[in-house]
This record gives sequence, structure tokens and C-alpha cells, in this order.
Amino acid sequence: MSLATRVTDAVQRAVDIGVAATVLVVSAPVMGAVAVLVARDLGRPVLFRQPRPGRYGRPFTLIKFRTMRDVDERRGLVTDADRLTPLGRALRATSLDELPTMWNVLRGEMSLIGPRPLLMHYLDLYTPEQARRHLVRPGVTGLAQVSGRNAVNWEERLALDVWYVDHRSLGLHARILARTALILLRRHGITAPGDATMPQFTGGA
Repeated sequence: MSLATRVTDAVQRAVDIGVAATVLVVSAPVMGAVAVLVARDLGRPVLFRQPRPGRYGRPFTLIKFRTMRDVDERRGLVTDADRLTPLGRALRATSLDELPTMWNVLRGEMSLIGPRPLLMHYLDLYTPEQARRHLVRPGVTGLAQVSGRNAVNWEERLALDVWYVDHRSLGLHARILARTALILLRRHGITAPGDATMPQFTGGA
């Protein structure tokens, strides 16, 4: 790893701690209001917790606000589209469901910027090149997200993740943050075409 990359990683970690701590404190009233709405809409628990692969594929527990009902075949709640509520769609569109994820950033399990933490069972489906996305901490936002968010296909998305790992710099981070703010304002690419969220990765991309 080059000196420039080590400096980038060290500065990014300091930024992660400062921003995550500030967001958790400042957004506490908003998170309280969202928690009440989720409890009324979906019941308890209000938080979604799921193991996700972190740096080097080590698992950690991702924390977000719930946006979907539980799977219930008798009520026809099977697919993401069936389970996603109007409130859940609104939380995802505004990324308010991601606010609790700042706790993961503060703990060093995630970064503000990096490849998104995907599902644990995807680890066995990546090619060796695609698996290199786990050489850095997963991020709240990343190059793939600002290049189309969930509307980017898997092949391109994973290629962008690996490109980010090889070319990360403070300048790239600043551009990703700026483009993230723009995308949130435009609410573009929240879902993949034809899907409520993102289609499952089945390997071979």
C-alpha cells in the first residue's frame, strides 16, 4: 500500500469518527421521530439488524431502520415489493433509514465511503477480482452508488467497487460525497429497473 493511500485511510478514519458522532447527536430528534413512525407502521423492533461482511469479509451487524414487513406467505408478503411499505419507500428515498448506520461507522465497522456491505452469502459467489472489494471498510455511500445507486447492474457495480479500492483518495472521497448529496436531492436510482430494491446477486457477473 502506498504512502498516499495510507494517509487517505488515516484521514478518512478521522473524518468518519467526527462526522458519525456529530450526525448521531444532531439527528437524535429525527431518529426518535422515525422510530415512532416505524413502530406504528411495522411494529417492533424498529431497527433492522443483519450480519454483513466488513473489511476482509469479517462479519459485523449492520443497523438500519426497518422498512419492510416480515415475510408472511399467508398474507402474500414474499417479495421485497410485497413487503416494502409506503413509509419504508419514503425512508429509503431520503436515506433516513441509514441514520442508525452511523453507529457502525463510529465503531469502525464501516466508513462513510466505500463499497456497500452486501449479503454474507454473496462472499462465495464473487470472482477473486470482485472479492477485492473487501480490502477496505464497507461504506454508507460509494462510487457505485453515485454512479447509478441501485439502478447499476451487478457487473458494473462490482467493477466500480474494485476500481474505488485501487484509486481511493481524498479527492475521490470529496467527489463521491458531493455526488451523493446531489443524488439524494434528485432521488435518482433508488431501485433497480423492475425491482423494488436490488435483484439478488447470483454470481457469474
